[in-house]
Amino acid sequence: MKKIALVALSLTFSASAFAAGNIEAGKVAAAKFNCASCHGANYNEPIDPSYPKLAGQHKDYLVHALKAYQRGAVGTAGRSNAIMEAQAKTLSNADIENISAYFASLKGSLVLKK
Repeated sequence: MKKIALVALSLTFSASAFAAGNIEAGKVAAAKFNCASCHGANYNEPIDPSYPKLAGQHKDYLVHALKAYQRGAVGTAGRSNAIMEAQAKTLSNADIENISAYFASLKGSLVLKK
C-alpha cells in the first residue's frame, strides 16, 4: 500500500513540475518560434509600440493569452490577431508552458505592483 501511495505522490509532483514549465526549454522554443522578431531581442523592446513586452510578465497571464490566441476570435474567450493566431496554433501545451515560464523568468520593465 505504501508503494502505491509513493507512486501516486511522485506522479503528482511530476505533473506539478510539468505545469510549472521548463525555463531552458522555453528559451529554446522562443528562439525556434522566433518570438524576438516582433517582441525584441530581450523581449522587453518590441519592434512596434503596440506589441506587448513579454519579459517579466506573469506566467499564468502568458499561458492564458497564448491559449486565447490559439482559439482565435471565438466569442469572448479568444483573441484576434492574425500573426499571433498563426504563431500560437503551432504551439503545443508544453511549448506554451515552457515559453511562458521563460518569459516570466526574465527581468523586464513592466510595473507589476505599485
